[in-house]
Order: sequence, then C-alpha cells, then structure tokens
Amino acid sequence: MLRRAVERESPWDIVIIGGGATGVGMALDAASRGYEVLLLERHDFGKGTSSRSTKLIHGGVRYLEQGNISLVMEALRERGLLRQNAPHLVHDLAFVVPNYDWWEAPFYGLGLKLYDLLAGKYGFGPSQLLSLEETVARLPTIKREGLRGGVVYFDGQFDDTRLLTHLALTAAAQGATLLNYAPVTGFTRDDDGFVNGVMVRDEESRTEWRSAARVVVNCSGAFSDGVRRLLDPAAAPLMRPSQGVHLVFDRSFLEGDSAIMVPHTRDGRVMFAIPWNGHTLVGTTDTPVPEAEAEPRAQEEEIEFILETSAQYLHRAPTRLDALAVFTGIRPLVATGAGSTAALSRDHTIHIDQSGLLTVVGGKWTTYRRMAEDGVNQAAMLGRLDERPCVTADLPIHRWDDLSWSEQLDPALPYTEAEIVRAVREEMARTVEDCLARRTRALFLNARAAVRMAPRVAAILARELNRSETWQRGQIAQFTELARGYQLS
Repeated sequence: MLRRAVERESPWDIVIIGGGATGVGMALDAASRGYEVLLLERHDFGKGTSSRSTKLIHGGVRYLEQGNISLVMEALRERGLLRQNAPHLVHDLAFVVPNYDWWEAPFYGLGLKLYDLLAGKYGFGPSQLLSLEETVARLPTIKREGLRGGVVYFDGQFDDTRLLTHLALTAAAQGATLLNYAPVTGFTRDDDGFVNGVMVRDEESRTEWRSAARVVVNCSGAFSDGVRRLLDPAAAPLMRPSQGVHLVFDRSFLEGDSAIMVPHTRDGRVMFAIPWNGHTLVGTTDTPVPEAEAEPRAQEEEIEFILETSAQYLHRAPTRLDALAVFTGIRPLVATGAGSTAALSRDHTIHIDQSGLLTVVGGKWTTYRRMAEDGVNQAAMLGRLDERPCVTADLPIHRWDDLSWSEQLDPALPYTEAEIVRAVREEMARTVEDCLARRTRALFLNARAAVRMAPRVAAILARELNRSETWQRGQIAQFTELARGYQLS
C-alpha cells in the first residue's frame, strides 16, 4: 500500500505537490537518494496531462526540424534508459512516413538518418527507405492512390498510466510516501517569509493537517500557476496551456504492427495513427486554451481536423460514428514569446519564487527522469540537504507478475476482475474512475464498454473498501456522467 500515515512532527526533506510524471519521477529520484519524501496529489495519480499523452516514448522528430538538437539528443538518451529500466512497459514501434510526392523520400530519409545518428548507442533500429510494396506490407490499410513508397524509423511506445503506477510503486519501495486525494490547501512560512510546509486535506479520512518541509516543490503541471497563486495571487504566469485531442477507433482502421507518422499537417503539428492496446489511436491537435481544466473537452474543429487528416492517409476514412473514445489533455508548456503553441519548446524549466517555492514545469513524458534529476538537485540545494548523487539512470522500475485468473469485465476489452482487486489493494485506486480510466485504460479505449463495466467495478470497490450501496450507486452515476465526455455519438 502507498497510503501511509503522513502526520508527523519532524519536517520532511522534500514535499512534492502533484502526482503526474514530473512529481512521481521526483519522488522516485529523491527517495532513491535517501531523502525523506512526501508526495501529495489532489485527485488521482495521473488524472491530468500524464494520462492523456500520445503514448509515445520518443526523441521528437519535429523538434529536430525546429533545430532543437539538444532536446532531441536528451530525449533519445532517456528513451533508451526507459527501455533499459522498464522493458515490460516500453517497447519498440515502427513508424512509417508515407510518401506521395517525389521529394519526400530523400528529404525525410535524410532527416531520419540524422535522428538515428543522434541516438547513438541508444538507437532502436536504423531507418530505411521503403518501396511501394514494402510500405503497403507494413500498412495494409494505407490509402494507395498516389502512394510512391515510404520511410520507416523506430521509436518507443508505452501505456502512460501503467508506467506512472509502476513508478509510484517503485518510489514507495524506495521509501517515499505518496498520497492521492490529498489537495494542498495552503502553505506555511517561517519568520522570514519562506515556505516551510503545506496545509493538506485528506479527502478520504476528512482530516486536515500541516506537513513541515525543508523544501516544497510544485510539480502540478498545467495547474502549476494555480498552486503558485496560493502564495502570491499576483504571480506572473509560467504556463501557456494548449490542448491535444486524440480519437480512438477499432483496430481494423490500422492493421499491421506499424504506425503512421504524418510530418506536416495544416496546423503545423505532426499527426500519428498508432496501434495501441488492440485499437487505433489517432492524434493530436495543438489548440491554445485560456486555462487548464481537470476534464478538458475536445472542440468540434479539433475532431473534424483529426477525421479530415486521417481520411487523407487511411483507405477507409473514419467517421464520428466509428470513434470508440475521445480524450483531451492539456500540455504544460512554458510561456515564451513564441507565436503559436506548436512552436513552444518542450524543454523543462525550474523556477523559484521569492517565497522559496520551487516549481518544475514543461518537459514531456520521455524526459521525466531527467527533469526529476534536475529538480531534486535544485531542491537539495535550496533545502540545504546533504548532496547525494542521482541513481535512477540504472534503477529498474517495478513490475507485476501476470494475472492468471479471474473473469473478464466486458467482452469488448481484455480487463478482468483480478486487475480491479489489485488496483485497490496494491495501486491505491479509490474510485471507479481510477480503475477504468487509469489502472486500466477502458475509458480511453471504449467509453461505452467502460460504462458497462462500472457496476461490477463499483461492487468490487465497495467490498474491498467497505463502502455502502449508496456509495456504489453514486460511483456508477458519477462515472457514467464522466464517460459522456469521452463519446462522440
């Protein structure tokens, strides 16, 4: 169990606010160095951006085109370390860039050879030019009219919240204390006005307490500015939020084991069509939004953009009626003078407010470990902690044995009752949403099937957590309402 008693008199070395990739990564890094760490998440681990990615561990081909060589090289190294430390969660995936114009093969082929070169010993396999026949063999459902061939390269794929859950379990095994449904409601300061602790409300036990800390780190992603404004309502924004939308379709839309990468779309982004968990995942968009929301919703023009772009490359054009799920995430982009959010850097930034609150923002899933290393180094210096080296470059990430028993929850998806029991007992799931959105990916794969699963999942949760029938009915109703936002029809 991750949930432990956290009320104590002595200060923690580091208190971390936020249970996404950055926060959990920092908890693992700090705990593995021997620091005493408390992580607090106001919802569930990965509720925000970290569960809504494109499911790729990649160097970022388009950042190469932007000239950000340092970010690409860092991401390629981190990609290699992730495959090394979590081979059960990160695997290779072939990406094909289909060529419809004569110049595309040499142009993209040359760029991807540079991508291979930058990966060095962390490479996933050499890129190569494909003939028309080879392209169709890899992408049986590709639109063939005008197709000349393609270029194939290799990157990584993962399930974002499975990795996050395993990182949290690894952090707990290293001695970190992690608590979900525990929002930070305020801060405490010393006589000089510097932050020396947080006020916490445990939503499960309905208790409140103060946790003292030598240093407090804000890792709340797209919501970082909101946390900073608990201290200073006039704090200038660090974030410039942008949302990305993904649609999920049946596996038949992208048969084979390769993904499609469209290097240029009309909004300036890269578009992917990817085989994922027995389905086809297509995205993403890049739309500026005024503020981050816990449950962002796809805009109609974003949905149409994805459908329109997909139709240019897939033999059978998907429609709204084909969409099994739609999900939207908010990117925690660092505010700069760039004109569009697509042009904003995916590098991370560390900011220290005058109060001594340290905030880690930006970055991307692939580089979470490097962000955590930088963040802990700065936190240790700010909190005057003993200097200790980072050890996560070679630290294996927790893994489960395969479950060999239990009944399937719904014929449309492979998830079982045993996985729900484990999610509650071992992975700190507390709600139907936790189980069907993040411990399994049912909501993100097939929203209607997830709704059908909800009553059985609620019953398991009630039994495991000693909840009432009234609680069960409330959970089913809440999840059913939530799932409406993941359906297009």
